[in-house]
Amino acid sequence: MLFVEFRFLIFFLTVFAVHWALRGNTARKAWLLACGHFFYACFFIGDPVEFFSHLRAREWAQMPAGWWFPAVLWGSTIMDYAVGRGLGTARSEASRRTWLLASLAANLGVLCYFKYFNFFITSAAGFLAWFGLHTSLHTLAIILPYGVSFYTFQSMSYSIDVYRRRLAPVRSFLDLAFFISFFPQLVAGPIVRAMTFLPQVFEKRLWANVQVRDCCTLFFIGFVKKACVSEFAAQIADAFFAEPAKFDHLSAVLGVLFYAVQIYCDFSGYTDMAIACARLLGYELTPNFDFPYFSRSITEFWRRWHISLSTWLRDYLYISLGGNRGSKLFTYRNLLLTMLLGGLWHGASWTFVIWGGMHGVALIFHREWRRLVENAGAGFKKIMAVLAVPLTFYWICLTWIFFRAAPLVDEKTHAIKATSLEMAGRVFRAFTLFGAHGGKAFGGECAVILAVLALVHWLNSRRTFTAVWQRLPDWAAAALLGIATELALLFTPVKYKAFIYFQF
Repeated sequence: MLFVEFRFLIFFLTVFAVHWALRGNTARKAWLLACGHFFYACFFIGDPVEFFSHLRAREWAQMPAGWWFPAVLWGSTIMDYAVGRGLGTARSEASRRTWLLASLAANLGVLCYFKYFNFFITSAAGFLAWFGLHTSLHTLAIILPYGVSFYTFQSMSYSIDVYRRRLAPVRSFLDLAFFISFFPQLVAGPIVRAMTFLPQVFEKRLWANVQVRDCCTLFFIGFVKKACVSEFAAQIADAFFAEPAKFDHLSAVLGVLFYAVQIYCDFSGYTDMAIACARLLGYELTPNFDFPYFSRSITEFWRRWHISLSTWLRDYLYISLGGNRGSKLFTYRNLLLTMLLGGLWHGASWTFVIWGGMHGVALIFHREWRRLVENAGAGFKKIMAVLAVPLTFYWICLTWIFFRAAPLVDEKTHAIKATSLEMAGRVFRAFTLFGAHGGKAFGGECAVILAVLALVHWLNSRRTFTAVWQRLPDWAAAALLGIATELALLFTPVKYKAFIYFQF
């Protein structure tokens, strides 16, 4: 059930109406908990009539693949609730560490099985093959539960914060279950921490505090990003990445740039809609984007891109590894490990590891470069101030090549014609070394559209539209929003692509 689909509108309006009709805080939380698990189950059960028919008849072979995945969400919730209670009653540090290790083992065990079992098996087999040791290791037909990377990180944040004594154990199971399964951010973030969200759960939400106009505007912006901009950019990017060698160099550049547009508008669009839905229900989620493509360094980029993940990795992984409490080499090792694991978090592929490694190396390089620039002359500093944003954006686009690369599969035989690493290499050469010599080319209108999108994004970063919008009276804002929605619907596709971050 995608946020841009009409059926989600029906679902949300039902949730919204009942939520505010209920008077008690406990009743509201119970309602939203049920809605969260219903929303999550919709990703797996398929046709509800057929599903319950097969369930009553115990026709297990006819059940949709992964129909039992909502039980994994319940298992993670129950586990961390027990861990929190155990940490609250533990009398020794050894006992507290045991409880924490139980949470980490359970949550990371779920991630490792669903996301990385086949990756580790095939990687081990390939490594042994280098030494002439051919193995008969077999992969499993494992389907990845939607959002498992997000809700396990949320759940672990609760256990870790209770262990660090930054948060008191939650007494009510309802409160913790509601926090973990809150549907707006359940399947694709932002990753909301217990310290941020649980205090909101304890107090009754007030309708008087809901800024309806701002919420509707934010949801509309997210809708346009996903349904209009991202869907259009995906057509260009998909066409190029499917056969990069057949395009000329300018089109190769456009293909990569349109993927940068696609992933930003896809993910930030989802985040905008998730935050808007949460605010309409009275809850505040973590901000996740702050115009990251205008960053002047890779360090600044990670303060602006996927903020909830980058801060989670910093506070729960980088600092746990030792952070910068040591020598320079020790600090750089921790940075690189954090980004490598951050890349692996996104998916079980060496291309994601390379993507994370490139960002880790760039973070290390920036620290050293910053020291050199500080001691440089004023003229050099002015030159670097001008080049900082385009150079950073160029590097980000290079890393997106590895993030996007997928195996090339023959449509008839389904045989792999090129691995994801080989595809990434082809695109990398086409984008950087003028390795694209084909005759295909995107029309000049694509470059114009890209320029217009960049201009609008820049104006938005300057709060130009926000300043004008806030001065409008409510009736004018409502009328313009209605007209803009009608126009946006004219450019939406018949069938939407799933959000990119659903796969994580």
